[in-house]
Amino acid sequence: MIAKKSQWILIASIGLVLLLAAAGILLLPDDEAAPPPDAGLALYEASGITVGIATVPDTPRVGENRLVVELKNAAGEPVSGADFEAFAEMPAMGSMPAMRAPADLEETAPGHYEAVVNLSMRGEWPLTVAFATPDGAEGRLQFDFATDRPGLQIAAGGTMIEGEDDEPSAGEVEEEAVQRYRSGELLVAVETEPDAPMVGENRLIVDILDTTGEPVADLELDAFAEMPAMGSMPAMRAPVNLERVGPGRFAGDFKLGMRGEWPLTLNIEDSDGAEHRLQFDLATDRPGLQLAAGATPVGEQASQAGEGPIINVDSRRRQMIGVETAEAEIRDLLRSIRAVGQVTYDERLLSQITLKFDGFIGELHADYVGTEVQEGQVLFTVYSPELLAAQREYLEVYGRRANTAATLLEAARQRLLLWDMPPETIEQLEESGEPQPYVPIHAPRSGTVVALEIADGSAAPAGKTLMAIADLSQVWVEAQVYEADLSLLYEGMPSTVFLPYLPDRRYRSEVEFIYPSLSEDSRTGRVRLTLNNESGALKPAMYAEVALELVLDNRLSVPEEAVLVAGATRVVFVDLGGGRLQARRIKTGRRAQGYVEVLEGLEPGDTVVTSGNFLIAAETRLKTGIEQW
Repeated sequence: MIAKKSQWILIASIGLVLLLAAAGILLLPDDEAAPPPDAGLALYEASGITVGIATVPDTPRVGENRLVVELKNAAGEPVSGADFEAFAEMPAMGSMPAMRAPADLEETAPGHYEAVVNLSMRGEWPLTVAFATPDGAEGRLQFDFATDRPGLQIAAGGTMIEGEDDEPSAGEVEEEAVQRYRSGELLVAVETEPDAPMVGENRLIVDILDTTGEPVADLELDAFAEMPAMGSMPAMRAPVNLERVGPGRFAGDFKLGMRGEWPLTLNIEDSDGAEHRLQFDLATDRPGLQLAAGATPVGEQASQAGEGPIINVDSRRRQMIGVETAEAEIRDLLRSIRAVGQVTYDERLLSQITLKFDGFIGELHADYVGTEVQEGQVLFTVYSPELLAAQREYLEVYGRRANTAATLLEAARQRLLLWDMPPETIEQLEESGEPQPYVPIHAPRSGTVVALEIADGSAAPAGKTLMAIADLSQVWVEAQVYEADLSLLYEGMPSTVFLPYLPDRRYRSEVEFIYPSLSEDSRTGRVRLTLNNESGALKPAMYAEVALELVLDNRLSVPEEAVLVAGATRVVFVDLGGGRLQARRIKTGRRAQGYVEVLEGLEPGDTVVTSGNFLIAAETRLKTGIEQW
């Protein structure tokens, strides 16, 4: 009995589940359920067909996503049997080819079509949906479509159908109708008829007021739309024949020869000869104009000195031209100032051997360059008639010292000492009582003979350098630094010395002395470093490379790639978010480690464009507009 009762309970449970499912109470998870007809779909009109479109999930992700499309005719009836070509395609970037994710739309209910779109990586995947109905209506819609960004934004091919709840109020319509842009002292409003330009004839309407709201007279206007060159196809220009149709109001027709992007340029010259150049993004099948350069929308915060107008670059174009950004940050910069140096003697450890009397060399003991000598070692002997006479005079006074004033004896001794006769030799003279014809000359320091100008028996004139002795256990490196970098140097500055022929050696040192004068020929200054050379690896006259290390503490800086040079002006593009870029003039300082110091024009945390900025500058004609900015 109990088993039979359990059976009835199980059957009743299954029936309840089926009933709830049929009633729609049990639903699939939200991110996997397709929206019901007419719910959650953005509606667009193309070729007389109402196209509803949505993705599941609403924010596309890497992997599988569902594309939902519904078609209805002008009577609101579902359109069945339509043929589709739909795909999302990531544009080529550098060496990476374009990637296409096809969407094979299949009809799952009358006028309702679904497909799976498999996105293989994160990024921009512009979506194209082309359809052909059995009645011959054809349309091609394009959307901005990206992973991690909710919704689809129409790019071309259709006009969005506003719902009743989305209809703007009369005040909003009026505000939109008078949207103006400030260029200098002019307030400019620009619109096209139709709002979404089409292939063929279109009309451009321009209204110009002064800052008091009064129409401006005495203006010369010139305008044209130009499709850029693509491959072998040259650029195509569509001139606008603007004529005055009222106070401060101008209108003219222009003809677009094919579908696509036709950037619009408007040139205005006022009665004072001042020129204003405004540029707008204009494309067929896309409603409205988007300001690109040359002005600032009225109502936005006025640009500060050095700031340019806001430039709109949508996400699709940003990805196609490879826009990358970085933040302006306060960082420590290490700049290496490169200089060419030469090893030389430490002049404090260099001795020159000269005589204070004329003489002749007797026996030369240090008889070649490179001889190692020790302090006090005999270098050579010398014969001098003057020194011999001085010895005899001293011996005569010394022999009569008991009856001679002490001052006379001291004067005779002092004469020998001033002629560099060592005290030991004088003592030997006193003991022997005989003058020495050849007097030894001793080394004043230990070191190496680096210069030798005498030989056995050669004359040794007074004051002539006979030889030089240098202590090579310590040497100098004298580096030549360009005049522009001299202001960065200071005594004690860290440095590293490299020798091209000893690549495994690095000598750490610091700037010991900065010479007070420059070379007139090379316009360089000299700095001196001292290196230990106990090993003897450093030879005088060797060439060396010197890296002087300058630490710049807490400097606001941006990558070098972010800075554009236009004559004496330096410009960066600041990313304001939402596809808006602003050209901003900055004042730069030092460069180091791939960064440029920013003295004026940016704040920490500002985001600047580091890649693709040259293409942005070309599009906005940076060079012709920079002074106006």
